[in-house]
Amino acid sequence: MKKLKPTSQYKKDYKRFRNNPRKLKKLFDILELLHQEKPIPKENRPHPLTGNYAGHMECHIEGDFLLIWFDPDSDVISLVRLGSHSELFC
Repeated sequence: MKKLKPTSQYKKDYKRFRNNPRKLKKLFDILELLHQEKPIPKENRPHPLTGNYAGHMECHIEGDFLLIWFDPDSDVISLVRLGSHSELFC
């Protein structure tokens, strides 16, 4: 099992969604899969990123609600960002 370590930016992003239990339940389901080192379902479209986030992974929690994380070859996964495409990439 890997440890999940949120970055300070992830914590700020998370605060915007803490009053939306439907989105948070789906997020927690994905985080549990990451914690247990299980694959993310294809319907969440997990894929590697390029550019400023080269080496990071992204998946769609629901619609335009995205999670970006960094999984180096260690026992810690960094939770980097949480939000929509426009919030994360513009």
